[in-house]
Amino acid sequence: MAWSLIPLLVLILFIAAIASQCEFKPGGPTAGPVPSFDIDAGLKYDAAELGFPIRHPEVPEDWQPNSGSRSIVSGGQGGDSSTVGFITPAGRYVRLTQSDAGEDELVRFVAGGARTATDTRVVEDHDWVVYGGEGVEALWVSDFGDVRILIGGSGDEAEFTTLATAAGRAEPLEP
Repeated sequence: MAWSLIPLLVLILFIAAIASQCEFKPGGPTAGPVPSFDIDAGLKYDAAELGFPIRHPEVPEDWQPNSGSRSIVSGGQGGDSSTVGFITPAGRYVRLTQSDAGEDELVRFVAGGARTATDTRVVEDHDWVVYGGEGVEALWVSDFGDVRILIGGSGDEAEFTTLATAAGRAEPLEP
């Protein structure tokens, strides 16, 4: 019975090789190219379409914008949100979400459940509430009055501070 499976296995490997769906890499997988996202166009569009101020933070040149999205935040004080993501030089993902939703709803929406505030930071005259804990992604949230800004991702504290600084200095885009 085992001898009858060998031709079948050879045929499967042959078809996979022809279709280029199989590859042998002794060193393991390697990182592919970072996707590109036109952050200028994305944020300008969101500024024109959403009913709250959208800021375009000036991050370091070596941070590559790689994603953007808009979502509806559900909950008691739900609203809309605009998110852009960056890959830092260290290869970590950091995202900035801007929303007219309440802080609790925004944190629940992004975190997928309730989180407890664990710390605070002051960056560029803005108070940032840190939602963290063991084994969970840190989230920083600040209330800019007309918009809540949330920073999350796999970045470290220095990268979060860099993005919080850029967000604090950014002026709202014209709709």
